[in-house]
Amino acid sequence: MTRTSRTTAGRRTTRHPDDVTAELRRDILTGVFEPGVRLVELQLCERYRCGRAAVRAALGELDGEGLVAREVNRGATVRRISVDEAIQIAEARAALESLLASRAAANATDDERAQLVDVITRMREVVDSGDHVAYSDLNAELHQLIREIGRHQVASELVGALRNRAYHHQFQLALMPGRPSESLEQHAAIVAAITAGDPVGAASATTDHLRSVVDKLRDWHDLPHERAVLDTRPA
Repeated sequence: MTRTSRTTAGRRTTRHPDDVTAELRRDILTGVFEPGVRLVELQLCERYRCGRAAVRAALGELDGEGLVAREVNRGATVRRISVDEAIQIAEARAALESLLASRAAANATDDERAQLVDVITRMREVVDSGDHVAYSDLNAELHQLIREIGRHQVASELVGALRNRAYHHQFQLALMPGRPSESLEQHAAIVAAITAGDPVGAASATTDHLRSVVDKLRDWHDLPHERAVLDTRPA
């Protein structure tokens, strides 16, 4: 099926709902639409040059992924993630990502090991330069690569959904003083175990890393703004 059809310049096109969903998801994850922002159907139709049916399908899909909240008579908003929920997400990720890291250690080719080492090298460079935004991006790249090397489709899809759902708090953690350096060494330990072909060590290092994330979130939870939402992202 053709995903787009040409129309007169400036008019909406008939678009496949999956394409609209992908663009809206990207815009939420990159901060174009920040947590708490209302998602008005007519405005989305104009932005993505599509009809209301495609927008409603996209909102329904992203509601199921936990990125959008929809309420009767109030419409849709970008979902806010509480600290409590972020902790639960990190705990669930620990179980799934330790499995993926273990499988990556067993499955990785020489080329894939080299790719992992390259990402760690670039992470060190951006930590040294203090570029926390670049570090956050490389963090996501490394986790994605490990998921791919793990070759476990179900676990990878579940982790992808969880990471998307908690994207804003992941970015916020990267801005905490000293966190990038600490996180870097944890990621380096995961990669060292994978490249050494050590499934048990890779799983253990991954669990330790995500336990550290949980600890940081609990520290956040205990600050005066207890139970605040993590929803800040620079433009």
